[in-house]
Parts: sequence; C-alpha cells; structure tokens
Amino acid sequence: MTDIEIGRAKRARRAYSFDDIAIVPSRRTRDPEEVSTAWQIDAYRFDIPVLAAPMDSVMSPTTAVALGRFGGLGVLNLEGLWTRFEDPDPLLEEVAGLHGDDATRRLQEIYREPVKAELITERLREIREAGVTVAGSLSPQRTKEFAKTVVDAGVDMFVIRGTTVSAEHVSSQAEPLNLKEFIYELDVPVIVGGCATHQAALHLMRTGAAGVLVGFGGGAAHTTRTVLGVAVPMASAVADVAAARRDYLDESGGRYVHVIADGSIGKSGDVAKAIACGADAVMVGSPFARATDAPGRGLHWGSEAHHRELPRGERVRFDSVGTIEEILFGPSRVADGTMNLIGALRRSMATTGYTELKEFQRVEVVLG
Repeated sequence: MTDIEIGRAKRARRAYSFDDIAIVPSRRTRDPEEVSTAWQIDAYRFDIPVLAAPMDSVMSPTTAVALGRFGGLGVLNLEGLWTRFEDPDPLLEEVAGLHGDDATRRLQEIYREPVKAELITERLREIREAGVTVAGSLSPQRTKEFAKTVVDAGVDMFVIRGTTVSAEHVSSQAEPLNLKEFIYELDVPVIVGGCATHQAALHLMRTGAAGVLVGFGGGAAHTTRTVLGVAVPMASAVADVAAARRDYLDESGGRYVHVIADGSIGKSGDVAKAIACGADAVMVGSPFARATDAPGRGLHWGSEAHHRELPRGERVRFDSVGTIEEILFGPSRVADGTMNLIGALRRSMATTGYTELKEFQRVEVVLG
C-alpha cells in the first residue's frame, strides 16, 4: 500500500474507519431465517457473535447472566464497582447525577476503594450458578495479583484487556507480565488485547491466546485520541489483525486465533462491517449503555475515565431505547441502527448471500 507524504520528513499509510467502508451486495441473496450467527471459541459455542465490554456502565452480574442466556458472552470487569463494594447500586445512582468535571473527580474517589478478592469470587459464583459461560476481565497491571483468585472461582474465559496490550512491555519500575508464560500455565482460554497492528497481533497470538481484541482509542467513552494523540481507525485495524491471524495459522501449523473487534461498534451496521473486515465476533459497549436495564442508567464510561493521573475517557449520556434483549433482537422502534443488532446482521448476511460468519468475512467491501 502506498504511503502518503505528510511532509518532507514524514509519510503515513491511509487507514479507514467503519464509516469509510460499505458492504457490497452480491448476485445471490438468502432468507434471513437460514442465516447462522453462531461462533465458537475454544470449547465454548455461542449463538451470537457478541461479547459485552467489561465496563461498569453495561455489565453487572445480572446483565452478564442475561446476555449469556441470550446466547452471547457477558464479561464482568473484575476491577470495577462490583468487586470493590458489596452493594454498588447507591454509587451508580450517585454517578448518574454528577455533571462535568465533578463526575471525573468523584469517579476517581470511588475507584480508589481497593478491589477485594472475596468479592471477585462471589460475583463469579453468581454468574456460574445461573448456568451461563463465566468470563471476567482484568487489566495487565492487576492480572498477576488476582489471576489465581479468578481461576479458583471457576471462570471459563479469562480476558486481559487494556487500552493497549503488548507481548513485549518494557519497564524499569516493575517486572512486566510475561503473557506467554502466564497463558501457558492457565487451564482456561485467554482473550487478550487491545492491539491495532499486524505485528502486535502476531506477537499476542504467539503467546497462546485463544482470542485477540482489536481496538485502540475508538470507543464512545474514550478520549485517548484527544489526550494522547493515539488511535487507529477500526476497519483497517481489524483487517490488519485478520491478516495476522492468517499468517499465524500458517506459522503454527493450523492454530486458529479468534479476532474480536473492540471499539467503534456503535450501530448494527458496524457489527456487520467488523465481521466483513475479518472479525469473528465483536465486543460491544455503548449499544448496551442504551439499555433500560443497564447498570449505568443511561450513562457510559470505562476505566480510563477514572485514571488517577491521566483520565482518557468521559461519561457519555445516551437516550435509553429498550431492553438488552430488544437491542439485540428487536423489535426496533428506531431507524438508526441502535436496536435489533442481530436481526440487522442476519439481514446483511442474507442480502449478500452468506449463511455463516466465516463465509461472510470474505464479502466484498468498498470505500463509501
């Protein structure tokens, strides 16, 4: 791909967001009822290719169980309010009433409460007893500290999620997490990320991860691009990481690592475009923040919003449009792509003649 000259001393590759591309219909169409949206990672099969982002505004033990029963995977933030407080509901109510900079300062205060190992165990137990797949997320910085607690609690899927995660973190202040050694010693599949380039993804795949999260600075509640100047448009990022998956498949002699788009998934069309670019599934945050049964009460924020030294996120307010079930499966009462995400994915696949997600990854796209 030809680089573009920014100035005499700098060249750059053109990259594209989901808004920049469109899916091309083909000569064949299908009945949407004949389309399968199922996917499988390791030994776990899901009816829909949707993981809920581990953010306190969208995932509680209750909503994680609900999403599991709907055929998706709810990932609980194991460094969030649910593992810091016995009953975080009053705090969630308080956060919903805060405004402006006061919200950031108060969030920083609330999240100074230590994470409690016994609450990690209790929250994961609640999800497991409901009979759904259990998934919890830790940041790379806290993984060593709480990994044994998480595994002993009976987690099925371990997610290591950060703004960016590398397999070669260098630090003179502390011993970095050795991802390859850590994943090798675990008895559960690990999903790790985010990353946004072919080379970074290839290194993460070589650690033994079952899945790689793709995304950096693209979520609705992120201000990473404004604060750090760092972001990668998601269509190009997903396609680059999908190429790394193909290269690693050859390199490893057939080991398939799942690619999960994590960022800029705001509307149903973004779900379809992410898979069209090569993703196996999507991790969703802001669409679920619009749910009437989401714990954030119409507000949405991530861990970057309450960072102690350098907040890189903000609380975003959304209009509630329906329940989590309606957001996933409809019926839709709006025409903006915020409801019936799975129905829209089915219709997109049917319109282009595909009945399986892996086939749909081959669909033609154009610059819109």
